[in-house]
Amino acid sequence: MTPLFATRLDALSAWRAALVGQLEALTRFMVQHELADARAIDQAAALRTRLGSDKLVLAFVAEFSRGKSELINAIFFADSGRRVLPAAPGRTTMCPVELAWNPAEPPSLLLLPIETRLECLSLGDLRLQQRAWTTLALDLSDTDRLAAALQEVTRIRHVTREQARLLGFWDDEQPADNPPIDAQGRVEVPAWRHALINYPHPLLAQGLVVLDTPGLNAIGAEPELTLSLLPSAHATLFILGADTGVTRSDMAIWRDHLGSPTQSRFVVLNKIDALRDPLATTAQVEAQIASQCRDTAQLLGVTSDRVFPLSARQGLAARIGRDAAGLADSRLPELERALAEQLLPQRRRMLGDVVTEAARQIEIDVARRLGDDRRQLAEQMLELRGLRGKSGGKLRLMLQRIDAETAEFEDCTTRLQALRTVHARMLRDALQSISTEQLRREVKLMQIEMSTMILRLGARKSFAALCQRLRARLDKASLQSVEIRDMLSGSFARLNAEFGFGLAVSDGPDIAAFMPEFDEIERDYIRYLGLTQSLRLTSATFMAQFRHLLVSRLRVVFESASSKIDVWSRQVSAQVETQLRERRRSYMQRREALERIQVAAGDLESRIAEIEAQDRRLQQFLGRVRAMTQALRDQALAEPAESAGDRDGDDAPESVDLQRAQA
Repeated sequence: MTPLFATRLDALSAWRAALVGQLEALTRFMVQHELADARAIDQAAALRTRLGSDKLVLAFVAEFSRGKSELINAIFFADSGRRVLPAAPGRTTMCPVELAWNPAEPPSLLLLPIETRLECLSLGDLRLQQRAWTTLALDLSDTDRLAAALQEVTRIRHVTREQARLLGFWDDEQPADNPPIDAQGRVEVPAWRHALINYPHPLLAQGLVVLDTPGLNAIGAEPELTLSLLPSAHATLFILGADTGVTRSDMAIWRDHLGSPTQSRFVVLNKIDALRDPLATTAQVEAQIASQCRDTAQLLGVTSDRVFPLSARQGLAARIGRDAAGLADSRLPELERALAEQLLPQRRRMLGDVVTEAARQIEIDVARRLGDDRRQLAEQMLELRGLRGKSGGKLRLMLQRIDAETAEFEDCTTRLQALRTVHARMLRDALQSISTEQLRREVKLMQIEMSTMILRLGARKSFAALCQRLRARLDKASLQSVEIRDMLSGSFARLNAEFGFGLAVSDGPDIAAFMPEFDEIERDYIRYLGLTQSLRLTSATFMAQFRHLLVSRLRVVFESASSKIDVWSRQVSAQVETQLRERRRSYMQRREALERIQVAAGDLESRIAEIEAQDRRLQQFLGRVRAMTQALRDQALAEPAESAGDRDGDDAPESVDLQRAQA
C-alpha cells in the first residue's frame, strides 16, 4: 500500500502496543499491592488480550470478472514481483477466501470441502474442527509454487442438479442465476466452501484481515457470508467494472447483501484503463470517468466521494515496475488514502472508548477499596491516640470492646446470607429470560411458523415476530437488572449505616447498548429474506443452515447481554466478601496491637507511627493508580503518532511492502 495507509496502520499498532504496555504496568501494580480483586484483574487481562489481538477486517465483494483479486494483488502482493492470487478473465476465486497471518501457525492454505454444507454446521463451528479442513503448505521462497498452490481456490467440481440443489447452487425458480452446465448436464459448483490463507505479510501481521468473496450465486448460497462475515467486516470494498457499469447482478449483490447505509462501504470502479481511447482526448476520457462515477453513486445511493475510479491492473504493474507515474495514473493511492483517513481513525476511536471506560472503572474500584482501608486505619488511629497515658484497665476495656464489636459484626452474616439468596434468585430470573435455551426455543417457534406457510412467503413476517419477542426479552432483562440494582442499593445503604461498610452500587448494565447490534441483525435478515431466499427456505438443508446461523449470531448478542448483567452483578456483590475479609483482618490487627501494648507501653507510639505510615502508603497507592489510569486515558485519546519521514512521499513509487522486504 501507499506509505500513508501502511504507516498509519503501523501507528495504530504502536498505539495499541502502548496501551497494552500501560495496562500491563497498571495490572502489575494492582496485583503487587493487592489493590483489586481477582475479577477486576481478570477483566484487565481480557482487555489486554483484546488490544493485543485486535483485527481490522476488510471485505472485497464483487461479481465475477470485476478485478477483485487483481486489486488485492496490487495492494498486498506487489512485493512478490508477480500475481499471487489467481486473477484472470472469467470466474477465478470460487469460494470465500480469508487472508490473515497467525505467527503461531506455518504459512498455509486451509480448504473446507463444499460437502460440509450438508452437515448444517456454521463456519464458526468448523473452524474449531481441524480434521474438516484440507491443509496445503505454502512455499514462500518460490513465488511460482506459491501462486500454483493458491490456484486451488479456483477449483470447481461437476455434480448432478439434485446435488447442486442440496448444496444451494441450483434454483429451479431462478434459472438465470444458476451456474453453468457441462455437456453431460452436470452443474458446475466450487470444490471448496471456504479458504483460509495464513500469509506472513507485514500489514497482516499488524492485525489486518482480508476477506475475498466470490460472485452473486456463491454469496447467496452461503448465508453465513451475508449474515455474519460481511456484517462483521469493518469496511467493505464493492468492486465494479468501469467497462460494464452497474449490471443487474451487481445491483443484486448491493441490494441484497451490502445495501445497509453505513460509512464503512467503499465503491471501487475498476478497469478505468479500458475507458481510455486513443481517438479521444484526455479531457474526454476524464469526463467519461467522472460521468461513470456520478451514475454509479446515484444508482447505489451513495455520495460521490465514496466512489473510487482506478485500474488495479495498472497499479499492480506500476508497483512491480516501480513506475511512479504509472502508479499515480492508476489512481490506486487515492483509495488507500481514503481507507487510511476514514477507516483507521474510526477503529482507534472505538478502541479508545473501551479503554477509557475500563480505566474509569478501575480507578473507581481501587479508590473505593483504598477508601475503606483508610477508614479502618482512621478508626484504629483514633483508638490508639486515646490510649496515651491510659492505664492497663483502660486497655482491657478496649480489648473487651473490640471483642464485642467483632461479635456484633459477625451477626451481620445472617443478613448477608439473606441478601445473597434474594440476589441470586433475582439474577437467575433475569438471566433465564435471555438464556440460550430461550433463544433456541423462540427460533424453533419461528421455524415452525415458516413451515406452515406456502413457499415460505411469510418468512419476513415470522422473522419480524421473532424479533419482537426477542426484543421484549431483552427489555425484560434490562428492567430486572434495574430491580437488582435498586435492591442492592437499598440493602447496601442499610449495611453501611449499621455496620460501617463502604459498599456502593455502580451504574447498572446498559442492555440498550446491545440493541444496535440486534437491530443490525434484524435489518440484515429482513433484507436477506426476499423472494429468492424465501424460495431457498423450502430446502430442509438450507433451512437448517439458516436456523443454525441465526441462532449463532443472535447468541452473541444474548450471551453478551447476559454476561454484562452477570459480571456487573458479581462485581457489585463481591464488595461484600472483600470488605468482610478486610474488616475481620482489621479487628484482628487492632486486637494484636492492644495486646502488644499491654506487654510494652513503648509499642503504643510505634504502632501509631506504623498506622500513619500505612495511611501514607495507601494515599500514595491511590495517587499512583490515578496517575496511571489518567495516562491510560490520555494514551487512549491520543492520535497515533507517525514519524516525520513517514508523512513525506505519500505516493512514492515503491510499495511499503517492497521497502519492508528490502529492510
